[in-house]
Amino acid sequence: MTSRDKFQQLLRRELTNEILVDYWAVPEIDRRLMINYNVATREDLLQQLGVDFRYLEGPAYEGPPLEVHANGAVDDIWGVPRQRQATGEGEFAGSYEHVETPPLANAKTVEDIEQYPHWPDPDWYEYSVIADQAQAVPDHVRVFMGDRLNRVAQLKPAMYLRGVERALADLARNSPVFQAINQRITEFYAEYLRRILAAGRGEIDLIFTGDDFGMQSRPLCRPQTWRAVLQPNFARFIQISHDAGVPVAHHTCGSIYALIPDFISAGLDILNPLQPFTADMDFAQIKAEFGDHLLFHGGVSLQGALRFGTPAEVEQEVKERVEVLGNGGGYILCTAHNIQADTPTENIIALFDSYEKHRTL
Repeated sequence: MTSRDKFQQLLRRELTNEILVDYWAVPEIDRRLMINYNVATREDLLQQLGVDFRYLEGPAYEGPPLEVHANGAVDDIWGVPRQRQATGEGEFAGSYEHVETPPLANAKTVEDIEQYPHWPDPDWYEYSVIADQAQAVPDHVRVFMGDRLNRVAQLKPAMYLRGVERALADLARNSPVFQAINQRITEFYAEYLRRILAAGRGEIDLIFTGDDFGMQSRPLCRPQTWRAVLQPNFARFIQISHDAGVPVAHHTCGSIYALIPDFISAGLDILNPLQPFTADMDFAQIKAEFGDHLLFHGGVSLQGALRFGTPAEVEQEVKERVEVLGNGGGYILCTAHNIQADTPTENIIALFDSYEKHRTL
């Protein structure tokens, strides 16, 4: 039985004797593991690790050239300049893209938003490549997620454009400026998603959206604000995918327990990641309350044993996740986010050894 077959069983709540495995990591980890396992390609690595999911590259960007600034910063599709920043050193060297200056930080009126010259257009992409990308991985679960710059979302692009503090203040007031920005973002992503699903011609198994709604201690906004301002388009994206016969997973970090009933009412199928060490995120309680309505993906911490512990402690955490979230099925093993470059290699090896050891129930 292929991973795709097992995933369909998982969706029907019929896969109760095995847990599927996913892999999220930064490129530096890919390269380090490829050396460790002596494999030539990332696909070879995924096969070696027993990973059931494959993330499609997605539509090819064919829009206007993205501006490169004198300091080396490069605009993303929203006109947000991003500068590559180095982190760590030696074995743990890595990098990330830092937002330099949110271009709409000083916008005061809806007219300022409408006159912004960098709103992206779904026509900037070539979608016909998607079906071929899916067919290239016939046995694995085919996922479209996109990268952090073109992942179906609402709040995160607004933060990039407006700045985190201004975007959250706008959200709390549901200001006209926020409404105008949100309309631009959601209209783009709704059409972008429709075209991806149409081009996939039934070959896509899962759409993965991503928008952080929580911080360590609580949701980023009051639940009633989330329902009034963000839930309508959250549900809209899910419905577009469901209309094409494709389930939806959503990634949100942070403390989001109070929002889970709203995710369910919006039609969400899979919740990622259940972030450890955050307030109110008791995994046993969440599984008991919501396990009949949601599948769960992730939950292995990047802030605990994987980064700071021993291989034995990594295995213990995996075992605990399986015992709690995997009880009765409905769980996909994965980390709570991308494994970062400062993670010890021996702990990553222990992680996947533990997945293999404990994935059979």
